[in-house]
Amino acid sequence: MSDEANRAAFQEIKGRMIENTGKMKQVQNQMRNKEGEKKRAYLTLEELRQLPDNTNTYKSIGRTFVLEPKSVLMNEQEQRLKDSESAIAALQASKEYLEKQKAEVESNLAELLQQDPGLAQQIMSMSVM
Repeated sequence: MSDEANRAAFQEIKGRMIENTGKMKQVQNQMRNKEGEKKRAYLTLEELRQLPDNTNTYKSIGRTFVLEPKSVLMNEQEQRLKDSESAIAALQASKEYLEKQKAEVESNLAELLQQDPGLAQQIMSMSVM
């Protein structure tokens, strides 16, 4: 390949790597948020379980509190827990897919550099500037 074609290929690989890294960070942040939601739902459920069954509880809606039976809050927290778990599973699948894409991009870069060892020197001289 010509130098221009190699540089264009390198720029494409670099762009894919940057895009992949950004998506990976986004997925990791989403997973962290869902883990927090899951933990809050679990802890709230644990506290609600300690209350007698006929206890009325207060549910926060914005700045207002509404009196609700314990069972309603338990059902809501159980649903939040399930939703968080399913979201985490989906995000984990996305993360694994992105990791495979990253490995493929790295493989493409290694192949490109193997085909044209001079390209590595050009890349290094460009990054020094």
